[in-house]
Amino acid sequence: MPRTTIVGEPLPNIPWQDRPSGCSDVVWRYDRNPVVPRDAIPGADRVFNSAVVPWEGGFVGVFRADRRNGYPDLYVGRSPDSLRWDIDETAIRFVGEDGKPREPIVYGYDPRVVKVEDDHYVTWCNYFHGPTIGMARTRDFATFVQLENAFLPFNRNGVLFPRRVGGLYTMLSRPSDNGHTPFGDIYLSQSPDMTFWGKHRLVLKAPHYWWKNTKLGAGPIPIETSEGWLLIYHGVCQTCSGLVYSIGAALLDLEDPSGVLVDCAEYLLTPQAPYETQGFVANVTFPCASLQDPATGRIAIFYGAADTTCALAFAHVDEVIEYIRAHPSKPLAG
Repeated sequence: MPRTTIVGEPLPNIPWQDRPSGCSDVVWRYDRNPVVPRDAIPGADRVFNSAVVPWEGGFVGVFRADRRNGYPDLYVGRSPDSLRWDIDETAIRFVGEDGKPREPIVYGYDPRVVKVEDDHYVTWCNYFHGPTIGMARTRDFATFVQLENAFLPFNRNGVLFPRRVGGLYTMLSRPSDNGHTPFGDIYLSQSPDMTFWGKHRLVLKAPHYWWKNTKLGAGPIPIETSEGWLLIYHGVCQTCSGLVYSIGAALLDLEDPSGVLVDCAEYLLTPQAPYETQGFVANVTFPCASLQDPATGRIAIFYGAADTTCALAFAHVDEVIEYIRAHPSKPLAG
């Protein structure tokens, strides 16, 4: 099989740590996790489920932090290496498309960030009579122009593709309810202008495999490869002691990303480390961002751990896609 290539510019300075001796896992953890502690922002008790992108030779991120009143908000952070972070103490304050300040958002959580053409876009779970997908664009990570909400409530996990597909902006999301959502499938929507969204298509439905039989949600920005769009997602199961969030992956068709080429029946990472199994919400590994270097095929995955801190894991794109193909989802026999 020819080597899988990642589409994009070389990014040699992504964080990286070789697979530990004796480890055969396709995804392995950074041995100094968590990379962002729960008290990284004064006045907040938890910093997790956050997004990171390359910026001016280093890295910039949009971080979820839960304030002491219980509400989450979004903060900008900067880093020379994506391991040591300087996060603003003041939450992002958006302006409207007319340049005038907007009222502070009621809450904002689980952001994703992606560069599409000349702008970076932030998508997050925004309050609009319940949770929906908020959107903003920026060119300097200082001024954020808030756009119209993408969808009606209730919706979560809005994830934009890094380029237009078929001439249209493309986004994944997970329709939900106004609570903790004991269900959830991944859908695709498209737009000519980042305002009006339609052409909705089902992508992945929560299957019978126990580790993801309750709900699914798109994670980092889909990674364009020579084999298809690599989608890293979270899969959730209901246990007698609560929900468990694991990390899975699928390969989507390049020209029609609603088409699933293969979905992995097995998880890539599940809560095992103490910082994943113990915290504000136990047993959560929630991927929100990835950095990848096309020259080496290396991928660094940023994920929220136990809804408390930010952690980091590593993989090789060849090995991930080989693993997905070696463990495809199949109908339940009998």
